[in-house]
Amino acid sequence: MRNIKITIAYDGTRYNGWQRQDNTENTIQGKLETLLSKMTGEEVEIHGSGRTDAGVHSLGQVFHFHTECTMTTEEIQAYMNEYLPMDIAVLEVRNASERFHSRLNVKRKTYCYHIWNSPVANVFERKYSYQIPEMLDVDKMKKAAEYLIGTHDFKSFCANKRMKKSTVRMIESIQFEKDGAMLKIRYRGNGFLYNMVRILTGTLIEVGKGERTPEDMKRILASLDREQAGFTAPAHGLFMEGVEY
Repeated sequence: MRNIKITIAYDGTRYNGWQRQDNTENTIQGKLETLLSKMTGEEVEIHGSGRTDAGVHSLGQVFHFHTECTMTTEEIQAYMNEYLPMDIAVLEVRNASERFHSRLNVKRKTYCYHIWNSPVANVFERKYSYQIPEMLDVDKMKKAAEYLIGTHDFKSFCANKRMKKSTVRMIESIQFEKDGAMLKIRYRGNGFLYNMVRILTGTLIEVGKGERTPEDMKRILASLDREQAGFTAPAHGLFMEGVEY
């Protein structure tokens, strides 16, 4: 039995998220499993490094599956790219060790949120960035982000109020990249809670607008209360950039 590791990119605009759902076939996982089952003649179940919400994009999602298929990795990649829709692309196919698990073996993930900070819309980026017409104070946002670096209980930034597992995570870095009107906020950490990056971004945006102070971040973290944090930034501005093992 082979263990195949695959890295893909996708435009999440028209999908109902990563995770397979009983009430729709329009998920990334669903599309992949249907194709791989057809390719191998087996009932394939894939395991992703994590779930992305409806509308979220990825530049480097990783998943694995087990198969008796004898096709080479090059043949698997070519087959998948021939038959997948044009908004999903297979970047790499590798034979993995028997014990490799795409989610359990993750050491670091990187997400990037794209903000178009201009009163004039960018018609070509409208599906891939969140437009904010008011000028953001990026220096204050950077100062606020400093409170988030390190290991903390991020319960205040988790949309799952019934979360039973630990909400402690480690954020290694939060970097801001400004190129004209495009502002990118890049988060690196050992894992992220449900909607965590989008809630962090929404809260940082409120700091940038002057609706909160950078120092509010310390209080929000300590409160362990989702109601104390900011709004959830829209899904279409978020990209999963990569996974490290």
